[in-house]
Amino acid sequence: QVQLVESGGGLVQAGGSLRLSCAASGRNFIINDMGWYRQALGKERELVAVATGARKINYADFAKDRFTIARDYAKNTNYLDLANLKPEDTAAYYCNAQGAIYGQGGTVTPFNSWGQGTQVTVSS
Repeated sequence: QVQLVESGGGLVQAGGSLRLSCAASGRNFIINDMGWYRQALGKERELVAVATGARKINYADFAKDRFTIARDYAKNTNYLDLANLKPEDTAAYYCNAQGAIYGQGGTVTPFNSWGQGTQVTVSS
């Protein structure tokens, strides 16, 4: 199992900024893609940004000019800087990691882990 722990959410006024953090822990694993998703009340979960194993970064259109993802590949951590926040950014933000766990005897088990979510609330 690979566990993800997020932190950094909170209440902020429109135009403000926040930094979200995510740390992965476990044994004998390697992460391929690591990113952030969000889910607003009554809506489906959507991609915000992802840093791939090939060291490429992809953003959702709404995130391109205001959000920045940064990944520390050595420490299995991920950050999302949110700037110029808008009320429509209010959502639970989830860290996601996909990769493989290497077991005894050469077994390789893929994983797709989610954090518990951190709430971002933007007031107008």
